[in-house]
Amino acid sequence: MRVHSLGILAFLFAGFVAPVSSHAREMVYLTGYPAGTIVVKTNERRLYFILDGSQAIRYPIGVGRAGKAWSGSAYINGKYIRPGWSPPLEIKRDKPSLPDLIPGGSPRNPMGAAALTLSEGEYAIHRTNNPASIGGFVSYGCIRMYNQDIMDLYGRVSLGTKVVVLQ
Repeated sequence: MRVHSLGILAFLFAGFVAPVSSHAREMVYLTGYPAGTIVVKTNERRLYFILDGSQAIRYPIGVGRAGKAWSGSAYINGKYIRPGWSPPLEIKRDKPSLPDLIPGGSPRNPMGAAALTLSEGEYAIHRTNNPASIGGFVSYGCIRMYNQDIMDLYGRVSLGTKVVVLQ
């Protein structure tokens, strides 16, 4: 494991290691999309929320595993705080022991604090109950975020927000 001297200083003076940029949201330069658009770059495992013509917030994400990733355009058709989760049929087939409904607030519920449902398929942008999965190709097509990041994004978007998913 590589440790940066800045991280050591943060640990010594603040009692913890500050997150490195690969694990934290950050401001970046990105053009080509109108303000308010969400752009998911699957191969980068990053989600961008466009602020204006050249600035975006970049968030680390977990994306669809091999054979489950998708691309295209959608829009946000639902915003939910602590939603219950019913596994789609494909997930139930692969994991038949899952209950038909996992209530909101349960530690087993992958939707977590918030979920933004998408108009295409049975997909959502949501928190994960497995933070170690962020940065990986891990889901059935949903976009996983850290809890604090989905809450930040949730407050920035509205119903109808355009979502562009690229490979």
